[in-house]
Order: sequence, then C-alpha cells, then structure tokens
Amino acid sequence: MPNIRTEAQVRPGIEDDLVALTDIYNHYVRETALTFDTAPFTPERRLPWLRSHPEDGPHRLLVAQDVRIVGPASVLGYATSSAFRPKAAYATSVEVSVYCAPWAVGRGIGTLLYSSLFEALAGEDVHRAYAGIAQPNDASTRLHERFGFRHVGTYAEVGRKFGTYGDVAWYEKPLGPRS
Repeated sequence: MPNIRTEAQVRPGIEDDLVALTDIYNHYVRETALTFDTAPFTPERRLPWLRSHPEDGPHRLLVAQDVRIVGPASVLGYATSSAFRPKAAYATSVEVSVYCAPWAVGRGIGTLLYSSLFEALAGEDVHRAYAGIAQPNDASTRLHERFGFRHVGTYAEVGRKFGTYGDVAWYEKPLGPRS
C-alpha cells in the first residue's frame, strides 16, 4: 500500500466536528471489536461526551484535520483524555484514547494526535495516563509503547461483541513531574 502524505493540523475539538467524530467512532462500533460499544451513536447522544472535554484542563479532545480539505471530510481522527474513574482521588489520572478515520489509518495521525495530547497535558495536574486496548490490536499496542506506556495487566474475556468474548490489555504511562 503506498504511503500517502497527509498535511494535518491538530486543534481542540468543537461542536461543528460532532458529526464527523461520531461517524469515525461509529465505524469502530459497527465494524470492529476495538470498542465494546455495540450500538452506533447519534451526534445528539455524543454531545455530552464532546462537552465533557473543554479546550483546557486535564480532559481534552484534540482533532486532526487535513488542511487541504474543508468540511467534515477533513477530520482525520481524534484523541481524548478523560476521567479515569469518578472518585475524587483518581482526579490526577486520565484514560486516553485515539481513533483515526478508516481512510487515515497508517498515515501517522495517531502519533500526531498523541504527541499533541501529551504536550497539552504536560502543564496539567495529571500524574498517570491509562489506556485500555481491546485485543488483538498490534497497531495500538505499538503506538502506546512508543509513547512510553507499559503493560500493567489484562482483563480476560471482559466483554462480548459479535458473539465472541474479548480481552482488554491495560497500559500505564507516568505523566508530569515525579513525586
């Protein structure tokens, strides 16, 4: 497969991105076991998710867009940092994820998004990042390991999708100054 160059920029996600972001996520819901959601979302149902990621703070939504294209088709993928767990003591931990549009996979978009996300989080009071990777997913495992994540455990057969039980491997990355 030829390596197609993409001119991309990363910026905070906005409500105008909602349809494109929902379409990208729904591809993974419908076509893969990489997310354990089993029913596609409407943009209206995803709006609270989008709004829970402000432009600053520890919970971010960053969007990669092709600078040569105008409109929803310009969205190549997104990365998020979200609350790890709802209890107050977990406030300095985030769960991160990255999703690329199917046509943008293998173009370095995930790397670009994570580089931008971890740069943005560098000034926040965040101590650890966690990522759950549905197995098998060698590309995601390699991406996380490149960013300094280490495997901390696997939940075996924790979810069922398409009639098959799936494992989720958990990865951890230290952030911020060591305490």
